[in-house]
Amino acid sequence: MKQLLFAFLIATVFIQTSCGNATKKTSKETKVKIETEYGDLIVKLYNQTPQHRDNFIKLANEGFYDDLLFHRVINGFMIQGGDPDSKNAEAGKRLGGGDPGYTLPAEIDSSLFHKKGVLAAARRGGPSNPEKRSSGSQFYIVQGTVFTEGALDTMEMKMNMQRQRSVMQKYFQGAQQELNQLKQAGDQDQLNIRVAEIREQANQEISKLPPLKILPGRREIYTTIGGYPSLDNDYTVFGEVIEGLDVLDKIASVETDQFDRPKEDIKMKVKVID
Repeated sequence: MKQLLFAFLIATVFIQTSCGNATKKTSKETKVKIETEYGDLIVKLYNQTPQHRDNFIKLANEGFYDDLLFHRVINGFMIQGGDPDSKNAEAGKRLGGGDPGYTLPAEIDSSLFHKKGVLAAARRGGPSNPEKRSSGSQFYIVQGTVFTEGALDTMEMKMNMQRQRSVMQKYFQGAQQELNQLKQAGDQDQLNIRVAEIREQANQEISKLPPLKILPGRREIYTTIGGYPSLDNDYTVFGEVIEGLDVLDKIASVETDQFDRPKEDIKMKVKVID
């Protein structure tokens, strides 16, 4: 009996230890190194966005990103890379349309936002991508800018106006066939009535939406460290630079062409380091 009890206690300790180690392993954040001629960026990947994290690790381990370019650079905004078509791309070629043949479902976490240094997934915008699915490989790193309180107030206003336009656009797109039929029939009176009804329906939905606000804690970051708040809750943020923000600034300041492509190629290598 004592031997059975002892064996049970040992097994219990083993299970608890194993579960504890598994939890510790799961909570650990993976780090990757993005090597460039301007220096290295050390990035930690968030566990809150596991599909984007695991996909980035997979591509890095496969060497997918090695010798790809930062093909789109906008000073005061972000640097973007991960287009497979950028490898050995001829000078002056417009880039940004390549992908690995798949997209990822959005993992937009409201606790993650576009402060300076965050890693986020690029995606197609507009009505062609209502689910906000991410590119399978293209990413951007936010440089952003340091905002004044007044500038943030203006951005809040623009964000709310943009949401209103999006809601209105959704209603009119849904009724586009009906409106076209009324136009073709030449029934201008009925057309005007339907347009007014659709606008009223959209306005009713808009009136129920709480105003978009930049939270106080984020305001402090945006007015000190910087970032780009108008992208919040619209793109999947899945990591952040923990070393090398000076490298980010160097890359963001390079000379670019009319397509925002650096005039001198900036190649990358991506390695999982921890």
